[in-house]
Amino acid sequence: MGRIIAIANQKGGVGKTTTAINLSACLAEVNKKVLVIDMDPQGNTTSGLGLEKDEIENNVYDLILGECTIRESIHKTEIEKLSVIPSNVNLAGAEIELLGIKDKEYILKNEVDYIHEDYDFVIIDCPPSLNMLTINAMTTANTILVPIQCEYYALEGLSQLIHTIQLVQQRLNPELNMEGVVFTMYDARTNLSLQVVENVKNNLNTTIYKTIIPRNIRLAEAPSHGLPINIYDSKSSGAESYRQLAQEVINRKDI
Repeated sequence: MGRIIAIANQKGGVGKTTTAINLSACLAEVNKKVLVIDMDPQGNTTSGLGLEKDEIENNVYDLILGECTIRESIHKTEIEKLSVIPSNVNLAGAEIELLGIKDKEYILKNEVDYIHEDYDFVIIDCPPSLNMLTINAMTTANTILVPIQCEYYALEGLSQLIHTIQLVQQRLNPELNMEGVVFTMYDARTNLSLQVVENVKNNLNTTIYKTIIPRNIRLAEAPSHGLPINIYDSKSSGAESYRQLAQEVINRKDI
């Protein structure tokens, strides 16, 4: 059975989409069959994997509204073994359209149940807010991976996210676990990055990945070319870091 990992943090700009794109590409690189589900209306994961988000029929919005099947919504990328269910700005209206629909928290889960055994990993990129799209991702997932930016306000909002995860565990998905925390945008030249890492380790009772993603110009450039970092610049420190993270994720035996 494939592992379903939701990448979530209600703060924007923490490297969530960067992690979704590059972790999935690095898993595919080591011969894992991966499906990425873009649940963010900005659609940056979709375009970061080389798809034209506004020109694709049968995306996650159509899937949620029952206008296509999940197999119809899965699109191949240029990367072997990596497929994506794309997103675009239409998804922003899904929350309103789901009002009054019975069991709306389970719409994505009910669809993913049909196909998750076809994949080694299903990676869900959540929107930067705790809304019904994020709840759908959490009811579908086995685990939550939380990227945290190495900056002063890193812990702000994290307690709210953990509270939401606990509520989902109690009421909607008792199987849900914390995959762990991954630090992003680490700048070895600043004391602040080091302090943030220590602060989180001391205050958070959860798994913290050994791999730390550096602040890296090549990582920032890659999405504009529609390529993950391991293809855009295979030898960059960003590519090496995401390869290490992928290996850590594969090796997690306690979930």
